[in-house]
Amino acid sequence: MFIPVVMAGGSGTRLWPLSRGNYPKQFLALAGEHSMLQQTLLRLKGLSHQAPLLICNEEHRFIAAEQIRQLSTQATILLEPVGRNTAPAIALAALQAIQQDADALLLVLAADHVIADSAAFRQAIEQALPVAQQGQLVTFGIVPTHAETGYGYIRRGAATGTATGTASSRVATTPRFVVDCFVEKPDLNTAEQYLQSGEYYWNSGMFMFRAERYLSLLAHYQPAMLAACQAAMAELSPDLDFVRVKKDAFAACPDNSIDYAIMEPLTREQPGVVEVIPLDAGWNDVGGFASLWDVSCKDQAGNVLQGDVLTHQTHNCFVRSEQQLIATVGVSDLVVISTKDALLVAHKDHAQDVKHIVAQLKQQQRPEVTFHREVYRPWGKYDSVDHGERFQVKRITVKPGAKLSVQMHHHRAEHWIVVSGTARVTIDGVEQYLTENQSVYIPITAVHALENPGKVPLELIEVQSGAYLGEDDIVRFADRYGRT
Repeated sequence: MFIPVVMAGGSGTRLWPLSRGNYPKQFLALAGEHSMLQQTLLRLKGLSHQAPLLICNEEHRFIAAEQIRQLSTQATILLEPVGRNTAPAIALAALQAIQQDADALLLVLAADHVIADSAAFRQAIEQALPVAQQGQLVTFGIVPTHAETGYGYIRRGAATGTATGTASSRVATTPRFVVDCFVEKPDLNTAEQYLQSGEYYWNSGMFMFRAERYLSLLAHYQPAMLAACQAAMAELSPDLDFVRVKKDAFAACPDNSIDYAIMEPLTREQPGVVEVIPLDAGWNDVGGFASLWDVSCKDQAGNVLQGDVLTHQTHNCFVRSEQQLIATVGVSDLVVISTKDALLVAHKDHAQDVKHIVAQLKQQQRPEVTFHREVYRPWGKYDSVDHGERFQVKRITVKPGAKLSVQMHHHRAEHWIVVSGTARVTIDGVEQYLTENQSVYIPITAVHALENPGKVPLELIEVQSGAYLGEDDIVRFADRYGRT
C-alpha cells in the first residue's frame, strides 16, 4: 500500500475573486459538487492505500479538516508554518511517513487538479506501484492535447517495458519510459515542435517513490534542506487533528521545487532512475478562468453559466453569480464573475492578467485579496452583511455542538438576535439560553461566549457598534480550537 501525500498549500490568485488568500481554489467546488481537495481524495477510491497525509498552510487548517470530515475519512494534516515550495513540503511528508513505516511508499498529488477520467488515473497509479517499490522515482506525464506554453514538459527517453498492474488489459499494455530530461515552459513555436514530436509530456507534478529513497536523494543533492526539515520535525506538536512542525527550523529551509532540487540533477547524473508513465485522463490544473471554462459543462452557445444568469446573443462566455442576477447581451469570450463583494469582467484571452488586479489589491492592502465576505471559522462561518462608520452587521452560523472562544472586546459592544436554533450565551459568568426571535446585549469589556447546544445549525444576526470594529479586537481567554 502507499500513502497519498496531498499538497494543498497554493493560493490560486489567478482565479480571483473566487479564490482568495484565506480560501483558495483547492477548497472551492469549481468543477463539481465537491471541492477540488475532496475530488482529489475521492479519486483514490478503489485503490488500496493508507490514510492520506495532507500538507496545508496554518491559515487553512480548519477548512481542510472540515472538508475531510465531510467525506467521513481519516487523514493526517501536516501544517506548514511558512511556504518553502514543494521539495521541503514533500520532505516533511517523507519524514512523517517513515516514522510509521520504514518502507513507506508515497504518492504525491496536488489538491487543485481536475482529472476527468478517474479510472485511467487509478490504472496509472497501479502501474507505478511495482516500479516505485523497486527504488525508481516515477512521475506521471500528461499526454498533451495542444501546444501549451504555461506548463513545463518532460521529454521521454527509451521505453522501459510495459505495466504489470492488475486492474485491466489497458494497464497491462501501457508503456513507460525513462525520463530524458525536464524542460522549462517553452515559447509557442517550441511547444508546437514538442507536440509534433510525440516525445514530450506536460509535467503534472505528480510523483510516486519510496520515502526513504527521496530522503537519501535530498541528503545527496540538498543536504541543507534535509537538515532543516529534520530539525523542524524533531519536536512535533500535535494539536487536535493537526501536526505542527518547528517554525524557526522550517523557516531556515531553502525554498525550492522538487523539479529543481531533485529531478533535474538526478536525470542528468543518473539516467534511467526516473521513469515517466503517460497519463491521458482529461487532466487540467485549472490555472485560470480559461482553463476553468475548458473543463466546465457548456450550453449550445459555448457558455458556462453558473448561478442566477440570463443571456441573449452571448457566446463562449464564463458567467458565474454567487448572489445577484447577471444579464449579458451581445457579448462573446468574456469572463464575468460576481461574488458578494466583488465583480470581475475580463476578456477570456486576458483572464490570466487578473494577477495584476490582485497585485493592486495587495499594494492597497485591501481585504478583498485575502477574505471573502463570507468567512469560515472552525465553529462555523460569518457573513458581513453591512457596515458603516461605527457599526457592522454580520450573519453568524454556528455548527451543532460548536462554541466560539471565551472572549472580550475593548472597543465594541455586540447585540445578538437569534434567527433559528438555540444559543447558550454566557456573559460575565451568567449563562442563559436564547431561541428564535430572542436577543441579548454584550457591553464593551464583558467576557462572553456563544455555543450551539442543539442538533441543528444556530443562525443569528450580530450588530456591532463602537469606535473600532476590526477582527483583531478580540482577547481570548479560552478556545477549544487552540487559537491564541
